[in-house]
Amino acid sequence: MNTPSATNTGAPPLALSGIKLLLATLALGLGSFMNILDLTIVNVAVPTMAGDFAVSPTQATWIITSYSVAEAIMLPLAGYLAGRFGTVRSFVAATLLFTLASLLCAASVSFSMLLAARVMQGVFGASMIPLSQTLLTAIYPPHKRGMALGIWAMTTVIAPIIGPLAGGWLIDNASWHWLFLVNLPVGLLVGISVAALLGNRDAHQPGQRDQKMDWVGLCLLIVGIGSLQILLDKGNELDWFNSGIIVTLASLAVFALLVFVVWELDAASPLVDLRLFARRNFLVGAVCLMLGSMAFFGVVVIVPLWLQAFQGYTALWAGKTVAFGGVLAVILGPVIGANIGRVDARAITTFGFIVFALVGFWSARFTPDIDYWSVAISRLFMGVGISCFFLPLVTISLSGLPPERVAAASGLSNFMRNLGASFGTAITTWLWASEAAQYHARLMENIHPYNPVATDYVEQLHRLGMPGDSAYAYLENIINIQSYTLATDHILTISAALMLSLVTLIWWAKPPFVASRGGAH
Repeated sequence: MNTPSATNTGAPPLALSGIKLLLATLALGLGSFMNILDLTIVNVAVPTMAGDFAVSPTQATWIITSYSVAEAIMLPLAGYLAGRFGTVRSFVAATLLFTLASLLCAASVSFSMLLAARVMQGVFGASMIPLSQTLLTAIYPPHKRGMALGIWAMTTVIAPIIGPLAGGWLIDNASWHWLFLVNLPVGLLVGISVAALLGNRDAHQPGQRDQKMDWVGLCLLIVGIGSLQILLDKGNELDWFNSGIIVTLASLAVFALLVFVVWELDAASPLVDLRLFARRNFLVGAVCLMLGSMAFFGVVVIVPLWLQAFQGYTALWAGKTVAFGGVLAVILGPVIGANIGRVDARAITTFGFIVFALVGFWSARFTPDIDYWSVAISRLFMGVGISCFFLPLVTISLSGLPPERVAAASGLSNFMRNLGASFGTAITTWLWASEAAQYHARLMENIHPYNPVATDYVEQLHRLGMPGDSAYAYLENIINIQSYTLATDHILTISAALMLSLVTLIWWAKPPFVASRGGAH
């Protein structure tokens, strides 16, 4: 099997064409879509799963963060796996193991088992996204690689938006187990299709046995990022730095990450090629991708929670509302991809940042009596902003890189994206609950016998037949709804401001935003 042949004498495999190109594109896009979908398909199921496993909604969000942080930690391995085992073999194996982990998620009988299975999903599926991106750019001719990246970016934009819709439908019509069972036929189809269509391409990768694993770097990354994520998830529950556990986790995270940086810069075969950050375009693209993902995923997680918990939406209707963000993204993704070489990527990204920010500031005026279409239309226009910054940021971060560094750079940039999604989910969930508690306390200060407005309202409730305790309970519920609405508005404002702040940073990148000549043929 390792015997050299006429086909692997050093010449790279040719780009595909015709029906084979179409089928390979669909398979790779579907694999990437399935992987990212699992990051948000459980968003609308958090209240249901919290009830089934008898945990709080805040604890239930670990179902989201355990997956994203495990995937983030393992993403840098994409370059190693591609070089050691071959890009196609690594992608197929990752897809099939991800599918197996999905089956274990569906079979979970306890919250701990589900969290462990979600971690397995993240670990096994981490390399699917960067490897699918690498394979897509390899099977297209150079002049069509912008379109290939556009197709790939479309899956990364649409999947987080379709996730709540699919999750909502499954929760209302089946059970949460089906959130994971749907991966089984898709994962098998993707794995078998890619193996059949692209299996011979690994023969063109020389030196596959020369790759070495940086076990020290991997352990340091797991300890550092893992400690930081647990800190963010448990901080509010343990009263932050008044807790010895939080102080220990913070110290461990700082120490492990500092040692990790020093180790990686000096390692002969580093897990993460940190020298990529010395390239201006990669640094700008990766940082904007991380911060943009924090803003984006914070909104994607909080809005469905708010709609279900305090606006009376079912899981399906919350999903329908959020899914409006994918309508224009479906249309714009391929268009932007096909024209990414003709328009300054910084300009497209700036437009996306500004649109997202403007819609965020507009949405931050939501009130408890907001109607369905007002929320849905705000998500529709936010989809314009989202679709206009993911692909250009990927293009900017990978610009000028030789082909042998694309897999590692793609893995690292996706690591930054997942880190942003994970941290954004944890931080906004904590901030949402914390802000709501503060708003609740301020509003309750006005409920006393010397406030004529409050006493008149309570009297009206009494006249409607509510006894004293019921009237005050009703008033308490109204204040709770108002508190969480104000907290949601504050999250939307922060996300909008964060996205707007990236406009200045993106213009630090320098054109041209194309692959190096070595990667063009």
